[in-house]
Amino acid sequence: MIELKVGIRWLGLFFCDGSVMVDSMDSFITHIDHTADLGINVYGDTQADLFSHAALALMDFVTDLEKVCERLEKSVVLEGSYPTDLFINFLREILYLINGEGFLFRDISLDITSSGHLQALMKGEYIDLERHEIKTEIKAVTYHQAAVTQTNQGWQGKVIFDV
Repeated sequence: MIELKVGIRWLGLFFCDGSVMVDSMDSFITHIDHTADLGINVYGDTQADLFSHAALALMDFVTDLEKVCERLEKSVVLEGSYPTDLFINFLREILYLINGEGFLFRDISLDITSSGHLQALMKGEYIDLERHEIKTEIKAVTYHQAAVTQTNQGWQGKVIFDV
């Protein structure tokens, strides 16, 4: 079992000039105890909020968001057969940007259509090992226990990461 201690608990609102807008990540995610893996429950008012919060939580597990600057933009366009499929596809694409391209971000905006089409724009930079410490290596985003549901309070998602 892994006990995870997330260093930064804020959602993508740090600026390279040192200014900060505070919005606690604790209100958007809870950790799931899971043997040898890392799991989270994620919440959002909208489906786009849910996906954004999950992406920022993933990034927060990997590195210190406070040290990531918004120098470049990367876009992602995806489709999914149903909300959970789109959620996993999206997080897998985020993981590819981190592990495959070395891109870190701390700001994200996205749109999701009712037909399962997602378009996201992330603002960040490439990994600079002099400034960016890799806290946790995420190997994969899994379908194991994955879920996305709409509730009376908004949207809820669950995902397990292989570490």
